[in-house]
Amino acid sequence: MPAVPEVDATAVLVGFARALRAAGVAAGPDRVQTFLGALELLGSEVRSDVYWAGRLTLCGSQDDLERYDRVFAAYFAQHPHPGERARPAPAPKPVPRPVAAQAGTSPERDEEDAVAQPAAALASSAEVLRHRDMAELNAAERAQLRRLLAAFSLSGEPRRTPRLRPARRGGVDPRRTVRELLHRGGEPARLRYRAPATKPRRVVLLLDVSGSMDPYADALLRFAHAAAHGSSSRTPTEVFTIGTRLTRVTREMTHRDPDAALAAVASAVPDWSGGTRLGEMLRGFLDRWGQRGTARGAVVVVLSDGWERGDPALLAAQMRRLHRLAHRVVWANPRKARPGYEPLAAGMAAALPSVDAFVEGHSLGALERLAAVVRGASDA
Repeated sequence: MPAVPEVDATAVLVGFARALRAAGVAAGPDRVQTFLGALELLGSEVRSDVYWAGRLTLCGSQDDLERYDRVFAAYFAQHPHPGERARPAPAPKPVPRPVAAQAGTSPERDEEDAVAQPAAALASSAEVLRHRDMAELNAAERAQLRRLLAAFSLSGEPRRTPRLRPARRGGVDPRRTVRELLHRGGEPARLRYRAPATKPRRVVLLLDVSGSMDPYADALLRFAHAAAHGSSSRTPTEVFTIGTRLTRVTREMTHRDPDAALAAVASAVPDWSGGTRLGEMLRGFLDRWGQRGTARGAVVVVLSDGWERGDPALLAAQMRRLHRLAHRVVWANPRKARPGYEPLAAGMAAALPSVDAFVEGHSLGALERLAAVVRGASDA
């Protein structure tokens, strides 16, 4: 039986925290340090110990628990124990290290199996998978990538709104302050404050489904599904496919199941794996939807390799038009990560002057960085 390969447990666990952040859990550096310290005190990398240590240190609200369970199941699912459920046990037991007993086995045997396959070793492939080019994955790796993408989340950059909400500091709220005075019979009362509310900007995804993007289409559509349907995000999201025709697939993305959503998209998109006329498709998007408000003030993300069969001058003109309407224009190119890549393709060269952030889009880690850019982080 082959030996378990040597892995950097800390790097794997930090990668797990990154996956949580991509799913919308606020697992900041302070919580990650507490998580690593808890596992160091436990002196074990048993799956159940990792689960409960992370649940207690990385989750900050009730909403985080469901996301945490989904990400944990996907991230540590490469070699599950025989008979083990995908979702961890729903509640802890009052014992130092809970290990679920399985039918036909003894607790001692379960503990032995758990120690034989440490959680860091189970998740090492998931951490390596984050940096692999999606076009080079085998069937098993693609299945694991789909599980990780199902737990993804995409939030738009927050913006201030005209609405005011109660706050601990800010301007005095006259109505609430006077109401508090009346409630106390005119006696001096604490001042009440209000501040502008924030909400995420709309995100518009323009996904290239031409033949040159075919190796990445499935993963990018699942990324779009998670963005449009993520449980942790209230961001209004619009999804379009572009090739030789422009198709709005936002309605198809409302299916809760990613496979059902992709099947609906496949039925709705008539130009799958065809050519690319980016300039014409972008003009059609702006004329029909963008100019009317879909792109106005939004974060527009183009996921394409930039190959253009039409006139590059038309694409350049429409990109300038899009840039004037949108808050930010982000272009994610899967080819950008290849050694020696230069944006020399006519379409890519024409579009770049009107792009605010030019990022990679070839791997899970690249999509995590793309999500950070959409939230307003620097693309550096």
